[in-house]
Amino acid sequence: MTDKDIVISSMNKTWILDLDGTLVKHNGYLTDGYDTLLAGAKEFMDGIPSEDMIIIITARSLSCSDMTVKFLEKESIRYDKIIFDAPTGERILINDRKPSGLAMAVAVNTERDKFIKNKFIVDNNL
Repeated sequence: MTDKDIVISSMNKTWILDLDGTLVKHNGYLTDGYDTLLAGAKEFMDGIPSEDMIIIITARSLSCSDMTVKFLEKESIRYDKIIFDAPTGERILINDRKPSGLAMAVAVNTERDKFIKNKFIVDNNL
């Protein structure tokens, strides 16, 4: 285990991921005219268990939805819901702690346009 490892339980999860600067090049659809997946994003997304829920959130306007959804489909990026028109400020996740002490919220901040370096390690004892 390294300092970048995040220990998680074996329970099914909800993954909430930002789009621009996290999964794809920030504003690439504006500056380049098309989206580009960040290195490692496809492999990470493919590694999320099918039983888990994936929510993508973006400040892109709803008018960009067709283009965005087509890109994600072309790249075979699985998700359950996508939220457009989110504010550009912080994304705040608040959740409880199980009686066992297991924290039910995990947050990871990345450098813009660099996919996460963290590894999620499943601990079946949690």
